[in-house]
Amino acid sequence: MVWAGVCYGQRTQVHFTDGILNVQRYRDQILRPIVVPFIHNHHLKMQHDNARPHVARICTQFLEAENIPVLAWPAYSPDMSPIERVWDALDRRIRQRVAVPVNIQQLPTAIKEEWTNIPQATINNLINSMRRRCVALCEANGCHTRY
Repeated sequence: MVWAGVCYGQRTQVHFTDGILNVQRYRDQILRPIVVPFIHNHHLKMQHDNARPHVARICTQFLEAENIPVLAWPAYSPDMSPIERVWDALDRRIRQRVAVPVNIQQLPTAIKEEWTNIPQATINNLINSMRRRCVALCEANGCHTRY
């Protein structure tokens, strides 16, 4: 499993977790060591989708205890999240490499390299598009949008 976070002007390093990301692993391997310091250092509000580990009581209570504000997010709108578009860009970059990873051992190196090669301007543009995305979602009454 690969996890990373973005915000305007910044991004986290990419982090790898072996196996399925359950609630405890999300809290102990992602939230506590990565998210909490990043959000506090940059004075951010967290936005994540409604995946089970994200909305589980153990994680919501943890975030509350750490004074991490969380942006409410519509239940069925993963296409509205800027990180989903960043993952798409990362996937395209890896597939376009001259030396495409040929096995699972080569993949983490390629992911790390391409993650750092995504221009921050690309991420910033995706974040800037959020107002348009939200308006489109409202106009579509929460249904599918072109985004």
